[in-house]
Amino acid sequence: MNAAERGMSLGLRALNRVAGLELLDRIGMRNRAEALLYSATKNGFRAAEGAGRTFNGPGPKLSAPARQARGERAAAFDLSPTDEQQMMREAIGDFAQAKLRPAALAANDACAAPIELLRQANELGVAMLGVPGELDGAFEERSAVTSVLVAEQLARGDMSLALAILAPAAVGTAIGLWGDADQQSTYLAPFAGDDPPAAALAMIEPRPLFDPLELETKATASGDGYVLSGAKSLVPRAADSELFVVAAELDGRGPALFIVEAEEKGIVFEAEPAMGLRAAGTGRLQFDGVKLGPGALLADAEPAAYRECVRLARLGWCALAVGTSQAALDYLIPYVNERIAFGEPISNRQAVAFDVANVAIELEGMRLATYRAASRADQGLDYSREVALARRLATTKAMQIGSDAVQLLGGHGYITEHPVERWYRDLRAAGLMEGALLV
Repeated sequence: MNAAERGMSLGLRALNRVAGLELLDRIGMRNRAEALLYSATKNGFRAAEGAGRTFNGPGPKLSAPARQARGERAAAFDLSPTDEQQMMREAIGDFAQAKLRPAALAANDACAAPIELLRQANELGVAMLGVPGELDGAFEERSAVTSVLVAEQLARGDMSLALAILAPAAVGTAIGLWGDADQQSTYLAPFAGDDPPAAALAMIEPRPLFDPLELETKATASGDGYVLSGAKSLVPRAADSELFVVAAELDGRGPALFIVEAEEKGIVFEAEPAMGLRAAGTGRLQFDGVKLGPGALLADAEPAAYRECVRLARLGWCALAVGTSQAALDYLIPYVNERIAFGEPISNRQAVAFDVANVAIELEGMRLATYRAASRADQGLDYSREVALARRLATTKAMQIGSDAVQLLGGHGYITEHPVERWYRDLRAAGLMEGALLV
């Protein structure tokens, strides 16, 4: 299979590695090579044959866990994307506008993402973002910034479909960050292949005022393994996922993460469509005494690993909020300039102009806070405060942007002919959801 045939499945890996080819600079071919790669990455979509799988046979045998390296600490504060990140952002943005946006309304009504669209999205290579290079992953270095840029661009097309596309990457990233050599050999290799498994990070539970550090889902040591009991709510693509990473309280040791195959006995699925995120096919998982082997526990239940998982998940939701808010702003500006009332565009009204300006101001604050938190995560710096600030902005300002978009469209904002009502419903999830994403 040549590179042209593999198309997007190799796109991210190629974009990352071309930067290291000094030969291109010496022969003056870098710009041409990058342009060709960019074109192939944008246009090389092909449908991948979907098939169920089991995780019986391990992938490449590792003698030690594979980890992506941390990025170097920046000497100056600079959030400008690299050339490779910029090309990838544009390619994924084109895909989101061409594929996700037109399919969003029908997917919302069906409460499911189209299978063909998910197959095309797999060719973007998103699922391999957290896969280490030793297992044929896209990036040698850990890059939360890259994942944030990807999530933002997909959400500009549609947040619900973006969640459905990104859900497998959360599982791949979790195993890449905290899995041991056996776990990575068994589960991680398929995420870098042409047909990554459907998977999801299940953290939130069906109860009010959910706190991810106080879980009611329990894991109890039993023999040489564990028994899992409890329920998880709003799990994306729960019906068709093949693999889960589940958060559960472990025998008084605190919250921990477990790898759970969907074929395990005792897992009951129930559809759970919500007010928003409907195209993500959210569902509830009930674990009735599910027996897990000793290799199911991630990171040996280290509290630091679980808390980092919570932070990285919240950062992912901030990225989705930024992308959807940008979509709302992009929709608002031409609407208020073209909508005529009392003989002039409504943007001539000072109240309307100020509201649109406020949307742009708050959006820029959300974006910068999210990028800064992701950059500090990449550099190995403490980013707890930065994630808290970004989440606070996403919780309050993104929801307000959605509300303002509906209000500025007047009656049009309330009907499905215009997408702002759907974006408003989705944006409310930014402050409610836990897990599901990981950057």
